[in-house]
Amino acid sequence: MNTLYITGAGVSAQSGIPTFRGEDGFWTIGSRNYTPKQMATRAMYEHNPGEFLSWYYKRFVTYRDHGPNEVHAWLADKTLITQNIDGLDAKAGNMNYISVHGRIDKVTLFHNQGDPVSLEPAPWHEVDENNLKASLLDIFKIGQFGPQINESLKPYVLLFDEYYTDLYNISRAQEMMIAADKIVFIGTSFSVNITQIALEIARYNQIEVEVVDPVPAHIVYDKVTYYAMPASQYIKR
Repeated sequence: MNTLYITGAGVSAQSGIPTFRGEDGFWTIGSRNYTPKQMATRAMYEHNPGEFLSWYYKRFVTYRDHGPNEVHAWLADKTLITQNIDGLDAKAGNMNYISVHGRIDKVTLFHNQGDPVSLEPAPWHEVDENNLKASLLDIFKIGQFGPQINESLKPYVLLFDEYYTDLYNISRAQEMMIAADKIVFIGTSFSVNITQIALEIARYNQIEVEVVDPVPAHIVYDKVTYYAMPASQYIKR
């Protein structure tokens, strides 16, 4: 059977990385002046890059040295799409997975969405945390006029006001969904577009679905099996 796994933040919680909508989640903590959903936008990056980069660094990049857990290890040889940007699946040895929302260890040139652009290693080791905002602006080549197309750097992350492009391997992800005999969703709240795309494909093609989460979200589909448990329990069934 060709099983596709689609993972969310719940998979990385065991590695000490907060989920997005829990009490300590990424989307519950913003900056002094902005909510998380205001911060995680292209508009914020363009108009207040220092604030954006400082928030991104504190809320995501500080977890860059965390290691994979047993669920990542179990998924290492699986067909996998993850919503997570932590890169832990790569650390666990999965070299063919799709990180559909980006990765904290990569950056790109700031570009018009849809334009071809390459991925580069993120220069986080150059950051001076004692002078965080100024250091980030300098490293990301952002001057007084803000980020400049094809000159400045941008974290490799899909923001709320951006859309899926092939920079994020959306075409290959959809091909994987269509080819699947079963789709297993692990640790996701079904609140992002990629899960809705996968569900639409599953319904259209009558693909068997499993939902794994301690409190699984109910979805409207008659070929669903629910596993109300953490991923670490599911992999030991």
